[in-house]
Amino acid sequence: MACKLKNVYSIKVVFGDTDAAGIVFYPNYYRWMDQATHELVNKAYMSVSQLQKEKDIILPLVETFCQFKSPLFFEDQVEVHSQIVEMKNKVIKVEHVFKKGDNIVASGYEIRAWASQAEGAPKAVSIPQDARAALGFNE
Repeated sequence: MACKLKNVYSIKVVFGDTDAAGIVFYPNYYRWMDQATHELVNKAYMSVSQLQKEKDIILPLVETFCQFKSPLFFEDQVEVHSQIVEMKNKVIKVEHVFKKGDNIVASGYEIRAWASQAEGAPKAVSIPQDARAALGFNE
């Protein structure tokens, strides 16, 4: 069940986001999904940098996917609509829908671990109740 928490991240495509054909180079969609997830977590709980500094928690990617439906070009205005759609004990799944106006131009998701760096190497740990509640998953 998806949580009710949603976020919209706005982008204006800059020239450096495009390839030789003048369309957005595909890795930028992954960069924008990353930024949109950071905005979502920041809006609901705390900034990702604060999470790392204060709690030794990072959100590494475990899996990511993006399906492209139509191209984007220089100076296009795009919105990334993001929502946490699943939360397990140690991971979250964030879905992203890219919209240009009313048209969906791409969609994708990220699965991220809730990982502690307290002992050096990152290790997935249980998502604490305060974070679960803030991110829209009360259990």
